[in-house]
Amino acid sequence: MVKIKRALISLSDKIGVVDLAKELKNFGVEIISTGGTAKLLRENNIAVSEVSQYTGFPEMLDGRVKTLHPKIHGGLLALRDNPDHLRVLAEQNIGLIDMLVVNLYPFEKIIQKPSVSISEVIENIDIGGPAMLRSAAKNYQSVAVICNPQRYGQVIAQLKQNNGCLSEDLMCQLSVEVYGHTSKYDAAIYNYLSEYFKINRADENFPRELHLVFEKIQDLRYGENPHQQASFYKEKGKTRGLINCQQLQGKELSFNNILDLNSAVELAKEFKNPAAVIVKHNNPCGAAEDKELSKAYLNAWKADKLSAFGGIVALNRKMDLKTAGFIMKSGFLECIIAPGFEQEARDLFKTKKNLRLLQLPDWGASDDLQMKRVSGGILLETRDALTLDMRNLKVVTRKKPSKAQLQTLIFAWKVAKHVKSNAIVLAAGSATVGIGAGQMSRVDSVMIAKKKSSKLKQGCCLASDAFFPKPDAISWAHKAGAKAIIQPGGSIADEDIIAACDKYKIAMVTTGIRHFKH
Repeated sequence: MVKIKRALISLSDKIGVVDLAKELKNFGVEIISTGGTAKLLRENNIAVSEVSQYTGFPEMLDGRVKTLHPKIHGGLLALRDNPDHLRVLAEQNIGLIDMLVVNLYPFEKIIQKPSVSISEVIENIDIGGPAMLRSAAKNYQSVAVICNPQRYGQVIAQLKQNNGCLSEDLMCQLSVEVYGHTSKYDAAIYNYLSEYFKINRADENFPRELHLVFEKIQDLRYGENPHQQASFYKEKGKTRGLINCQQLQGKELSFNNILDLNSAVELAKEFKNPAAVIVKHNNPCGAAEDKELSKAYLNAWKADKLSAFGGIVALNRKMDLKTAGFIMKSGFLECIIAPGFEQEARDLFKTKKNLRLLQLPDWGASDDLQMKRVSGGILLETRDALTLDMRNLKVVTRKKPSKAQLQTLIFAWKVAKHVKSNAIVLAAGSATVGIGAGQMSRVDSVMIAKKKSSKLKQGCCLASDAFFPKPDAISWAHKAGAKAIIQPGGSIADEDIIAACDKYKIAMVTTGIRHFKH
């Protein structure tokens, strides 16, 4: 147990410090403090000495130098059981400091300010705070170091329980927490400045070293399966994205719900008109756009009613009462996510207490870099953000697509981009009618899409996320009723593919763009 006799308190975030300081005073602890913290404590009738009084040196350089002094760091770092250390302290008139309470300049908040200047960013890089924290944490056997205001209650409880003393176990925990705190702080500075000054880039997009910091938002009931544990983390500094959605009603989100919601939102973002997307097992089973949101939803649901059961719905417009009415008649759904919900729609959904309603007002841009974990590392790539340039579409068959077919092809192409490869999408108008996903053979994907379309959709259009290696898939596309096809092209069998399309009088355009999704 360590008796707390002298404490140094210097805080940016001052929440809860008054209660802590009052408790320290109850046990006769001498308190040293800086500027704003000292002012707050005095306003609450807590006696405190300024650091400048304690060290005998004034704050200087506009506050850049306050606590960088041997009387501070000597008092924190000295080993209490080392006679030479204690002799030096006595010779230099340096007292021991038994507790340090410090949190750092709000660097991460500052860099989120619109149009923040680099000079303001630099001035909010804390120097003295991290130095003191690391000094105290290194000497955890003798110094209690607190960087997290949420720890104040635990510290106060131990002081009361142990007559002003703290246990070595708690002090060890507090020390380790400091190193986590300062490492995240330094990573935030490193990431911002390396991006600002365009340093640490092996090429235009990728850093030589990758420093990522995530904080846990919540534990999840389980992972992909009940025997797996899981948690949900937010990337530090991110202010947009699925992580910031608000759950309005329903059960707690599951691991799989979150994955499916992300997939649904990413596809819904593709459309400018009112659109609805239904996702099941991370693949869209229905997607449609229309002038009316309710019609878009109805067409998306009709595309594959069977697969839509237990699915995730994403709407790119505010949920209205009419759309909500159709959804209520659609059967069981896990989640609905939209930019907003009309109150009448929310009232209608109240009878379905387990249905999760999520509001994401700011859909924003997707992250530029995507990552996937592999054993021993990660894969990093730029986002698949390439869009069709109509000038680069190439009609390769004798038959040309009509204007209406071209619009449907582009719609189907957008959907195919978000379907697990091998991906085939059949569409009529601005709605899917059959989707074949995640097959090892592209022919199988065409066959599944045909089967999903129930009846032969004469006049439908087909999108393929990658080229056709053989003409057999074209035969199945014909059986599915496809009259126009969009695909990247580039196969060594392109001439045979084009010949098969000409044989069946199918129009085909190539994009020169592949959209694999693994």
